Amino acid sequence: MMNNKIAGYRRMINKNQSEMAKEFGISTQAYSAKETGITQFKDSEKVIFKEMLKPVFPDIKIDDIFF
Repeated sequence: MMNNKIAGYRRMINKNQSEMAKEFGISTQAYSAKETGITQFKDSEKVIFKEMLKPVFPDIKIDDIFF
């Protein structure tokens, strides 16, 4: 199971899994599988996630979120 950092960051920007899935153009189930570590986030999705966090964390790096 992936660490809960990703879910924590998602909550900090007041998004639920369904809203995140829409941002990535995938199903809620597919997003949930990524967040729980069943499947990997694509590099392009990591960039989208980082951009969504930038207003709250201007200096955040992809490694801070996913590693």
